[in-house]
Amino acid sequence: MLYHLLYPLSETYGVFNVVRYITFRTAAATLTSLFICLVLGPWLIRKLSALRIGQPIREIGPDHQAKEGTPTMGGLLILFSLLVSVLLWSELDQRMVWILVGLTAGYGVLGFTDDYKKVTQGSSAGISARTKLVWQVVFALGVAIAIYTDPAFDKELAVPFFKNFTPNIGIFYVPLAAFIIVAASNGVNLTDGLDGLAIGPVMITAATFLLLSYAAGHTGIAEYLNIKYVPGSGQLAIFCGAMVGGSLGFLWFNASPAELFMGDVGSLALGGALGTIAVLIRQEILLAVVGGIFVVETVSVIIQVASFKLTGKRVFLMAPIHHHFEKLGWAEQKIVVRFWIVSIILALVALSSLKLR
Repeated sequence: MLYHLLYPLSETYGVFNVVRYITFRTAAATLTSLFICLVLGPWLIRKLSALRIGQPIREIGPDHQAKEGTPTMGGLLILFSLLVSVLLWSELDQRMVWILVGLTAGYGVLGFTDDYKKVTQGSSAGISARTKLVWQVVFALGVAIAIYTDPAFDKELAVPFFKNFTPNIGIFYVPLAAFIIVAASNGVNLTDGLDGLAIGPVMITAATFLLLSYAAGHTGIAEYLNIKYVPGSGQLAIFCGAMVGGSLGFLWFNASPAELFMGDVGSLALGGALGTIAVLIRQEILLAVVGGIFVVETVSVIIQVASFKLTGKRVFLMAPIHHHFEKLGWAEQKIVVRFWIVSIILALVALSSLKLR
């Protein structure tokens, strides 16, 4: 919005010419989102506390009873700051911006519904897993079809570490893209179990895809790195910047001991957004590297469930895997910081893969 209002003024006032640069608007979106979070955070915490919208704690597993009643649905703070910043600083005539905003908002509504049911019922169950998954797939398929039917879409899959291996998978790209979006959403959701645990890797992944989005939208950089050039994808760097800013602002209140929990309204939406960005800039597989923490958390649950159903035995003391480390006696803060360190390493590996081909 501000781009469309301010850039035309550059013909009269040269200072507004800076608005045309994606780098400037990305930085502005990051700071705007951070500022909104820091300003509205205390008010939201007071409001949620007054309404008694607290997090129900499962009786099984590690002892987190001290966190019972901590305000949840903090993802509303992230999403509000994120979407406002994106609408302020993006070029709103770009189709992919609206695809990403739509998916994020849709998953946010789904997560809010789940959180609201948990709070009103005083249970950690929420809406059924099947219902949640069905709606996730519906939204993701809509995005996948919208991307696939774009005339500029080339249907070739980029494979990290392989320069000339770009298989054309045709119509099968639609279910693959939908799977990536749903998997990313659920991966973040499963990781969100300790103070600051999920938001750190989300922030690191968003920062990584900020660089990738900018590179994919710049012909010279894309050619130099031998990655797919995606016209208009530079606008997604603004979205990623706003996500980084919102994550930083939320972390101010979510750091241990947390004053505010993210809830499904945040984790489902942020994970879905990351998956959609990866699909839009054609770095689908690289998301599994950057977001390796989310992959490991998800796989640990799959292994645990499969092992118990097939053999009656559990592989981990508890799943997702961060609870396994809690059961081993690791302090919560140690788990969180170590997961962040691993996330940073994975981001560096992913960025390195752009030239290791």
